Amino acid sequence: MKVSDLRDKSSGQLGEELLLLKKEAFNLRFQKATGQLENTARVRYVRRNIARVATIITEKSALNIE
Repeated sequence: MKVSDLRDKSSGQLGEELLLLKKEAFNLRFQKATGQLENTARVRYVRRNIARVATIITEKSALNIE
């Protein structure tokens, strides 16, 4: 996920994206706990994307950009 793509999205779209990523992170943690997680690198990827989206949301709210 590129930051430039995220900056083009509206605040509502970013909120939806953040929700989807958090759900995926939960599912990955659940898979890890039950021993079913195959791609361990995906956890790191999702965590970093959550941080990217949250940062863009914070930037937009600080600058009052829709």
